[in-house]
Amino acid sequence: MQNFFICLRKNSQISFFAAMVRKEIEDETNSLTGRLKQISPVPIHLSIYSPNVVNLTLIDLPGLTKVAVEGQPESIVQDIETMVRTYVEKPNCIILAITSANQDIATSDAIKLSREVDPTGERTFGVLTKLDLMDKGTNALEVLEGRSYRLHHPWVGVVNRSQADINKNIDMITARRREREFFASSVDYRHLAGKMGSEYLAKLLSKHLESLIKTRMPGIACLINKSIDEIEAELHQLGKPVAIDSGAHLHTILELCCAFDLVFKDHLHGGRPGGDRIYSVFDNQLPHALRRLPFDRYLSLQNVRKVISEADGYQPHLIAPEHGYRRLIEVAVNYFRGPAEASVDAVHSILKELVRRSLAETQELKRFPTLQAEVSRAANEALERFREDSKMTTLRLVDMQSSYITVDFFRRLPQGNEKGGIPPAAAPIDRYTETHFHQIASNITSYIRMVSETLRNSIPKSVVHCQVREAKRSILDYFYVQLGQMKGNQLAALLNEDPALRERRQQCIKRLELHKSARDEIDSVSWS
Repeated sequence: MQNFFICLRKNSQISFFAAMVRKEIEDETNSLTGRLKQISPVPIHLSIYSPNVVNLTLIDLPGLTKVAVEGQPESIVQDIETMVRTYVEKPNCIILAITSANQDIATSDAIKLSREVDPTGERTFGVLTKLDLMDKGTNALEVLEGRSYRLHHPWVGVVNRSQADINKNIDMITARRREREFFASSVDYRHLAGKMGSEYLAKLLSKHLESLIKTRMPGIACLINKSIDEIEAELHQLGKPVAIDSGAHLHTILELCCAFDLVFKDHLHGGRPGGDRIYSVFDNQLPHALRRLPFDRYLSLQNVRKVISEADGYQPHLIAPEHGYRRLIEVAVNYFRGPAEASVDAVHSILKELVRRSLAETQELKRFPTLQAEVSRAANEALERFREDSKMTTLRLVDMQSSYITVDFFRRLPQGNEKGGIPPAAAPIDRYTETHFHQIASNITSYIRMVSETLRNSIPKSVVHCQVREAKRSILDYFYVQLGQMKGNQLAALLNEDPALRERRQQCIKRLELHKSARDEIDSVSWS
């Protein structure tokens, strides 16, 4: 795409500018298509500013053709028609259907195509050229007066420069003067002279365009206001430009951290999905892990006999194998360490995932990838500290169960056994019979069930207290301390904005200014 901006002030300059523009257009066209009369869909934009021209945008399209000439591809006929259609099919386009006066109007490709894309004719203006080249004794009044082929808008006849005039560098001012003289002096067209010529055509089109704008202005104004709202919403999402002083930097960073913290807490409190997975750990994963502990295998008669015998040593127990009981219980309680650690790690993984989600959902942080990475690092380091504290506290709860055995539980067992018909432990029976070991295994199993139920309730309390509660209260506290120790350049580095977002904001600001300027321009004009 090539752009030319020309300002025309004096008539003496027009020829010079026209020659310069013509050469630039020819050079640009040749650079794109070569010198073999080919075409290119890439537009060349020429903007002319002058108090002597109407406010109009004119698109000069290649003429429709029926055959390819030497050097052109066979597809050029279809290529040109496709290119022309892309413009004339647009509902806001005004079509100039240009036809030679010395050609049968019924065979005009321009009229045929315009009828296809504009069947009502409201967008089509018929232009008849080469009126000065018609055979002597003939004229185009049948067409110009709308008798042979009527259009919605009146036909306009024009007389352009001939190739000889172009070769002689006849300027446009002279050409327009000759055109006016032709219509004024023509016996056939003098009664239409006021409505013929290129100057009249330009004014007619400008007036029609103004009429269209008036008709569509309410819709255009509505569209502009909608675009302004959309741009302002996008700018709000992109955020304001970053201030330059360190105090403002620190304030901005703290605001962004608070925004992340609110999103993270919203996940934990249920406002956003994810926090419910923590409850699932305690309600499903932990009970399932506790039920799968291999106590049946550990408290088998063979293992109980082995542990009791080893605990007795050379001196068999007298009444109850207390050392064996304690050893069996201590080892059995150690099995609970696995589910306890697994619960800690599962909640830790969920919290890490919630941090990742919260970072992604904190729109304000997306502007600053460096700060986003630092917040992620600080949050995950805090979660690691919380996990270590939680693991130590939770395992301590498990160890407590083996450190002190609830004696009352076993004191109540003989009474329950007597009610059930099982001989009390003090009865004179063989201490090493299968029934005796079975009774020991049953007693310890009952005790382990009680411990399991206790830990099922206390492990979630420990994990929530040490991990979830601390994450809600102080996930970025250590990072805040680090921020307070940073220098101005370090704070500025954290707010090193993504260049793509910065560029996007600048584009939005420019677009917003243009749209508001257009809105103000519309509001300042009376369209009644």
